[in-house]
Amino acid sequence: MKEGSEIGDLGSRPVDKNRVAQVSILRPGRDLDVLNLTRPFLGPLIICVAAFIATTPDLIWGNSCGHDFDFHLASWIDARAAWGQGLVYPHWAPSPNWGAGEPRFVFYPPLTWMLGAAFGTIFPWKGVQLAILCSFLALTGLATRALARHLGLSEGPATLAGCAALFSGYSMFTAYERSAFGELAGGFWIPLLLLLILRDRKPQAQLFQRAFDGSAFLLAFVIAGAWLSNAPLGVMASYLLAAVALIVALIRRSWATILRASTGVALGIGLSALYLVPAAVEQRWVQIRQAVDDPGLAIENSFLFARHANPNLELHDVELLRVSIIAVIMLGIAVLAFFVAWRRGKLPIDRSLWIPLALIPIAILFLQFPISLPIWNALPKLRFLQFPWRWLVALEAPMAIFFAAAVWPNRRWLRNAVVAACSLLFIFITTASLFLFHQSCDAEDRVSGMLSAYQHGQGFEGVDEYAPPGADNSIVPIGVPDACLVTNSTTILAAASSDGTIPEWDPANGHCDATYSWATQGGQIHTEHRKLLADIPHAGFLILHLREYAAWQVRVNGRLLAFGADPIIGPLPHRDDGMMAVPVPQGHITLAIDWATTRDMTASRWLSAISVILLLALCIAERRAGRIAA
Repeated sequence: MKEGSEIGDLGSRPVDKNRVAQVSILRPGRDLDVLNLTRPFLGPLIICVAAFIATTPDLIWGNSCGHDFDFHLASWIDARAAWGQGLVYPHWAPSPNWGAGEPRFVFYPPLTWMLGAAFGTIFPWKGVQLAILCSFLALTGLATRALARHLGLSEGPATLAGCAALFSGYSMFTAYERSAFGELAGGFWIPLLLLLILRDRKPQAQLFQRAFDGSAFLLAFVIAGAWLSNAPLGVMASYLLAAVALIVALIRRSWATILRASTGVALGIGLSALYLVPAAVEQRWVQIRQAVDDPGLAIENSFLFARHANPNLELHDVELLRVSIIAVIMLGIAVLAFFVAWRRGKLPIDRSLWIPLALIPIAILFLQFPISLPIWNALPKLRFLQFPWRWLVALEAPMAIFFAAAVWPNRRWLRNAVVAACSLLFIFITTASLFLFHQSCDAEDRVSGMLSAYQHGQGFEGVDEYAPPGADNSIVPIGVPDACLVTNSTTILAAASSDGTIPEWDPANGHCDATYSWATQGGQIHTEHRKLLADIPHAGFLILHLREYAAWQVRVNGRLLAFGADPIIGPLPHRDDGMMAVPVPQGHITLAIDWATTRDMTASRWLSAISVILLLALCIAERRAGRIAA
């Protein structure tokens, strides 16, 4: 095992003395110095070029409108607009549900929507997806390469492993077919997690020195990064870390990895508490069960090559067949490459390094079949993965490393042939992804179409699991005014259509006795602080173009009328479309709607702050221990 495999160390191979002598005869010493300086950057540069090649489908055909593309683009636009209003961490997304909004930023992890908003300030919106894909794929390759170097692979095969990981069938499927950018981030968080839990920099040291060798500090960041990227990814990373730590502890007969993993998980989850605590506590304020109760999102309906008689699952089965083929190919390559590498003696001598990686394909294969259902039901939150094949993100790095170790030849003259063959393979995968996975966009789904809808205030479709309890997203109308005065709080503003089209409010239908608009600041309506001044001709209800949520504080003429998070104050009248119905008296009124800091949010901030302090203390302790050991 080579110890020159830090997270930030690219792991350059020691220079061969004979090679140095040969080169020194042919070239001046300055040329040799340049060669030695540039050699560590050659592998990462190749991976970055490979990531750029992998994104050429977006360059050729434009943005891929995969399953989640609309969702992410709307989130990026809303987040950047909130930043313009001074909201660094917004909670409410105003554009979903045709402008009525939803608490999307409470429940969806912040890394991707913040990154998308940041890229949106630098690049045109059409280029944001390309920038994210290129960045995440490059990081996947670099992280896999770092893990491969830690396992003892030299520069060549380690770089090949990084390229194989970013070109894996599942990464391309996730990037273009699904546009699941948060899950794509698992391509680099998972190999970093494996590297940090497998690392044993002080094998002869005492328990605490062995556990806290500089890895626990970084491991906490990796766990936090996984949870802040994608909730199912956080679940997978936590379970994977626990399993690998246990296996390594048994092999090494040391509690060091268990102690390191426990510390990393505790501090990592603490760091991400700012998101995790509100997302967990406030689930009762929305229909979060929609995320697992939908038949298409149930574990039972997504096992390998499953087929269903339910016509509603027809499209689901088409995608399941495609990803099942990808799973079989990746698992087959991983298992076959492992045995070839083992027979060729390419695996590390230290069994604690390769046995955990070898068990990952076996465990993932088991989880793809109905026999594993008791495990899905027994382990907490595991069912929130929705699809068993999501575990393929944890297979990318082990598969790529075994593949590179198996095909990399000992003879130098054969290596060029292997590199050429793998390059052709990767180009073929990119071309196949262009035709198989890249999704063309309808006019309304293109970036230009969505920007037009946003700028005209039309908004976008909402997410069912973020709807208020008992509310129906399908009956939220388009084009309703900011406030509509009615006598009855249950007045239907626009009747639902029989053909499933979106209902649209018509000012000529007479449902509104009067309409009003939000007060603006600088020509904009504030996302989380809204105000309305109105002269009300008669007592009644103002139906607001704003969905109810327990964190909203509603005041009429300065009097607190409703705050759903406080059990002492009663809720507002419920509507089937989930929009607020605020009782108002006759005469002049001032209506204020403000997003409140709830108790769970306050607790989450304290937990994250305490975790930062503890993490800094851990960093100092590990650095001091390292200096003492040195």
